[in-house]
Order: sequence, then C-alpha cells, then structure tokens
Amino acid sequence: MEAYDFVSKPLDLELVRMTLVRAIQHRGLRIEVQRLRQAIAPANDHPTLHGASIELPKVKDLIESVSESEAVVLITGESGTSKELVAQALHKRSKRAKGPFVAINCAAMPEALLESELFGHVKGAFTDAHNVRRGLFLKANGGTLFLDEIGEMPLGMQSKLLRALKEQKVRAVGRDIEEACDARVVTASNRDIENEVHEKKFREDLFYRINVVRIVLPTLHARGNDVLVLVLVLVLAQTFVKRYAEQAGKAVSAISTPVAEKLLAYTWPGNVRELQNCIERSAAFARFDTIGVDDLPEHIRNYRSTSQSIPGVDPGELLTMKEVERRYTMRRLDQLAGSKTAAAIVLGFDCRTLHRKLPRWGEVEGDDEPSSKPVNN
Repeated sequence: MEAYDFVSKPLDLELVRMTLVRAIQHRGLRIEVQRLRQAIAPANDHPTLHGASIELPKVKDLIESVSESEAVVLITGESGTSKELVAQALHKRSKRAKGPFVAINCAAMPEALLESELFGHVKGAFTDAHNVRRGLFLKANGGTLFLDEIGEMPLGMQSKLLRALKEQKVRAVGRDIEEACDARVVTASNRDIENEVHEKKFREDLFYRINVVRIVLPTLHARGNDVLVLVLVLVLAQTFVKRYAEQAGKAVSAISTPVAEKLLAYTWPGNVRELQNCIERSAAFARFDTIGVDDLPEHIRNYRSTSQSIPGVDPGELLTMKEVERRYTMRRLDQLAGSKTAAAIVLGFDCRTLHRKLPRWGEVEGDDEPSSKPVNN
C-alpha cells in the first residue's frame, strides 16, 4: 500500500476531509491515466505518436501503409516532433528491418564534408583524406538511410544527391568509378520546402524526387486540446520516467499530480524533445520515488499561462455564471470523452459534486466509462 499524505495531531477534521478528497482524486487520476495509456498505446503502437489530433491516426496509418514500400519518404514537422522516431518506425516495419538504419543531420554541414560523409572518399582525395572512407549510402546497403534536415543541404550537394537517387549509384570523392547502392532513403525537414523551392533555395527536381510520400507530424500541443494534452503528456512522461530512471539506476516510478498540472499548463514549444529533456532532468534530480514540482526545470515550474479564454464560451455572449459553469463543465466532459472521474479532477470538483450538478442542468447521467464518440477539438 502506498502512502499519499499525512496529518498531524490534534486532528483538524476539515484538513482530514480535504486530504481524503485529494487522495481520492489522485487515485482516480492515476487509474484514468492507466486506462487511457492502455487505450491509446497498445503494445504495437509507435512510442511517441500519441494524442487526440485527428491527424495522428492518419500518420500511423500512413506509416503502416508505406513501410513495405521502397518509395522515398519526406517527413515534415517542427523541431522535436519525433521525425527520426517515425523514420525508425518505417525502417523497423519494412522488409529492410534486419539491415542497418543510418542517420545523418544535413544542417550546417559544409558541402565538401557532407559529400564525403554520404559518398565516401579515397585515400589522398583531399588534404585530410589519410584513409579510404566508406560513405553512408553504402553503409546503409540493405537498410535505410535517414537524411535529417534535408532542407538545409547546400544547393551544390543537392544535384549530387539527386543523381544518386536517380541512378542508385554513388561515386566516392576522388574516384572515377561509381558503385551501386541499395538503401531506402527517408528524409526529414522542419522547413517549408515548397516555399524553399519557390525562393530558389531548394531544387524543384529534387523536391519531387523526395516528396513521393509525405508524412506531416503535428506539434505536441496540436495533438489534442489542453485536457487531452495532459493525458498525452502524462503518457509520454511516464514512458520517459521509466527510461531515464533505469538509466540513472533510480527507483523513480511516477510523477505527482501537481507535476501533471504543471505539465498541462506549459505549452511545449520544443514539442516531444523538450518534454523528453524535461523528464530526463527531473528524474536525475528526483530524491523520492515520485517526481515532484521542485524537480522540474525552473521555467516549467514557474510557467504561467496567459490565456484567458473559456472553452465552449463565446466572449461576446452575455451569460450568467451558472450557464458559464454548465458550458465549461460540459465542454470538459466532451473533451474527456465523457469520463466524469477525469473531468472532476480537472474541474476541481469531487465526483459527488459533479454527479449532483449534471441532473440540475438537465444532463442525463450514464456510467463513468468514456464514450466511444470522437473527441472534439
């Protein structure tokens, strides 16, 4: 049995009541998160592709559809949206899964160095070429070559890459003979490459060559509304807690409810990568088996949202406080697919209060299991 809190003597009955309410809410939240984790993260799911965005199921379906294909894939999305993890998922589900997965970041790499990395070089090809180097195209033979941030590849290198993709052959720097390569190419960019083409910063013919299949990744905050982002963040956070606790040899196994509230309030401009770094840091600083608020990075711990909007309420309408409360509550229930347990926690009610309010508003009560209807954003 796990201890949640303590009270000191002499007993303050109101303090005891509040502690019990918080304990019940805490337990309800953990049960709800566990249920949602099982619902949205089955064993064969993609490790960080969770959320409520209507785009996310399309992403998962697309990964499954093109995994067996040899088509070149372009993955786009903001930094930190797990583009490399998607590339790895494509590789692991392909017939090349037993082959190598080779990745390179093309950003800020000089053309000569990038050419040597991709195609290799012979001894004496340039000043520092003291040995023969086998390029990444050949190292990825039988597997997948992932070219990250391809939008930042120098224009001169783009023409050489285009030839390699067309001919499926590469020529090492300083060598006259081309060598066949057998690597499936997956690319990624956080830039708008179509705009780059329009501005003559990216070759149009190369764009069409790499844009055979495009996978667009939504940002972390776009993967659901604010409440569902809480569930998403908790699921991902728990995954990262387990990973980094094991690496650090610590017995950290969970995050506290106040931490969950802090994670919900934060907007995550760095997406999944920022969340991952946050949990890694927090696990390293944790002194107990549960990550507390003091373990969070300071900018997340002290973050205050500037949003003043009330979901489900038009700022131009003149409403009574009772109607505002009703709409706000029903909006939260709708966002949580009808789960009264989770809604009560988010709203700050106990479950009995919520069950009393619903009939007063003419809402029909059912069981507390979430409905199967789609979630509205």
